Formats: sequence, structure tokens, C-alpha cells
Amino acid sequence: MTVDLAIGKRSINRKRKALLVEVGVVVAIALLLILIMPVILTEFRLNLLGRYLALAIVALGIDLIWGYTGMLSLGHGVFFALGGYALGMHLKLQIPSDASSQLPDFMGLYGVTELPWFWQPFHSFGFSVLAVLLLPTLLAALLGYLVFRNRIKGVYFSILTQAATIVFFNFFNGQQKLFNGTNGLIDFKTLLGADVGNNKTQVVFYILTVIFLVAAYALCRWLTTGRLGRLLIALRDDESRIRFSGYDPTEFKVLVFAVSAGLAGIAGALYTLQSQSISPRAMDIAFSIEMVIWVAVGGRATLIGAILGALLVNYGKSLLSEQFPEIWLFFQGALFLIVVTVLPDGIVGWMRSQGINLVKSLLGKRKQVATYPSLEEDPDIQLERETLEHE
Repeated sequence: MTVDLAIGKRSINRKRKALLVEVGVVVAIALLLILIMPVILTEFRLNLLGRYLALAIVALGIDLIWGYTGMLSLGHGVFFALGGYALGMHLKLQIPSDASSQLPDFMGLYGVTELPWFWQPFHSFGFSVLAVLLLPTLLAALLGYLVFRNRIKGVYFSILTQAATIVFFNFFNGQQKLFNGTNGLIDFKTLLGADVGNNKTQVVFYILTVIFLVAAYALCRWLTTGRLGRLLIALRDDESRIRFSGYDPTEFKVLVFAVSAGLAGIAGALYTLQSQSISPRAMDIAFSIEMVIWVAVGGRATLIGAILGALLVNYGKSLLSEQFPEIWLFFQGALFLIVVTVLPDGIVGWMRSQGINLVKSLLGKRKQVATYPSLEEDPDIQLERETLEHE
């Protein structure tokens, strides 16, 4: 009994220390992004970083549903765009009182004389914020319930999400009178009285993006630890056994899918604020597939890998397109091939396995044992042996 208590206390202390270290690292990085980056980066580069941090929130949602639960969604661009359109509609309704028309400018071009009924609630900022979160979340919950209740999974689930992307893309792309069609919603003026295009306002949007990214990471970290996290991983690895154990996978899958979609909607709204536009291109199939690539590059089921992958891929795309505008796509393709063939577990996955052994070999230390668990090196076994020796 004494040995068990000692092992339990040591395990709890180790987890607490790891958690405190993780919280400290996250806070330090957030402060670095908020306090240092606005000083050392130009306005253009800071705006790019803010957009990529917003995309990192989407990557977290993809990692939550794909990396931990094993459901590959190829339609998260829909949820991202819905969040962007929800806030974009509010921004388009911020029309100066002395304007000749109290309709969004593009509606007058198509002969619209009265604001459509479903645009009316978006005059309210509070309603728009709720719509940013609820529209993607409720849509994902409904779609997920219909899909998962019928035990549709694997490649069929991926095909269904991709089909949903095509439907929404064609709908928004063809609605010139309602959503300005291909051009989307652009030329925003004010938000709560502040000039959207002002540099100081953009810095505020950037700081909000950092805060929401930290909150999204904390939420995903909470969902993927403890009993729920183990259950999600079990769903990914062996769903049939979960059913035989008395759990209903439908409820958990719907929950994770809805949370992932909600994160995508928030990311879409933050991206819209900083890019000052939202269009059906956000619902393009290629963009949804690119989201999955970010997670694959960073490392599935790592969370931090999803953020790292989103930042690296997007920054790499930006830099390569600037330096090599004609051939940069070849570099991007080569990067993805390298990840698939050489780093199948992503950058973070490689660092946790081969990378650690490489560092240890350079420092002259013993490599990490490949077998699990290793009785000879397990700290709990060592503690038990030492305790018994002293008794």
C-alpha cells in the first residue's frame, strides 16, 4: 500500500509539473507574440502573422477531429467561411448615415431595393458574434448526427464533407444579389465605430487572434486529456470495441465535430477582420484540403504540431511566392512529398521519436527505448524497487 501511494503521488506531482511547464511556455509565447512581434515586424508582416494565427485555430480543430478522433474532414472551409460571412454581413451593414442608400453597396448594382430579411438581424453586433459561433457549430452538429448515427466513417465521411463543400461553394458563388457572388464581401468600413483599416485597429485584431488561439489550444488540450481524451483515441483506434464497452460513439463524434466547426467559424471571423474580405474561395475544396496538410506537416494528435504546421506552411507559401513567383508551387509540392515519405508523423512527431534520440546521441546519453513499457527504465518500477530495498 505504501509503495502504491508513493507511486501515485509521484505520478501526480510529475503531471502537475508538466502542466505548469506547459502553461508557462504557452503564456511566454503569447506574451512574445503580443508584446514583441508588433514592435519588430512591419505592419504588413504583422497582418500576415495575424492571419496565419487565425488559420492555426482552424488547424487545431482539424487536429482535434482527425488526429485524436480519426475523422478526416475535407469540408472545414465551409465552417470557416460561414464564420467569416456572419461577421462580414455585420460589417457591410455599418453604413454611414449620410450615405445615399442604406443597403450594402453591391446590392444596388443588382437592383436590390430592400434589405433581405435574413440580413436584418446582422445589424446587431451581439447577434453577429453569436452567429459566428453558432452557425458552423449547429450545422456541424446536424450534419454529424445524420452521418454518425448511420455509422458512416472513414473515406465515406471524407467524401460527404467534400460534397458539402461543393454545395455551399456553388450556392454562395451564385448569389450575386445576396452575397456578391464570386467577389464576396469586401470594402469594410467600421466595427463598433472603429476604422477597420486603421493600423491600430488591426493591431487590436491581431491581439484578439492571439488570445483566441491560446483559448482554443486550452480547450483542445482539456478535451484531449483525461478520460475523454482516452475515449477519443480509442474511437480512432478501435470504434467497435468502444461500442462493445457500452459507449455510444455518435454522441462523442458529434461533440468533437461541432467543437471543431465552432473553432473554424471563430477563425474565419478573425481572418475576415484582418484580410478585410471574405469570399466563396474560402469554401473551395483545395483550401479545405490545405487545412489537412497543415496538420499533417506539423504532426497529427499533437495540437502544437497543428499550430506549427499552419504557420510554417503559410509562411513558406508566402515567402516562396515572393521569391519565386513562377515556380513556388513546385517547392510546395516537394515539401508535401517529403513530409509524406520522410516524416509521416509530421515535424513534432519526428521530434518526439527520432529527434529526441538524435539529440541524446549528440549529448552522449542513452537513446530512448523503443519498446513500451520498458521495465528497466520505467520510473515507477524504479521507485518501487528502491522503496522495497529500503524496507
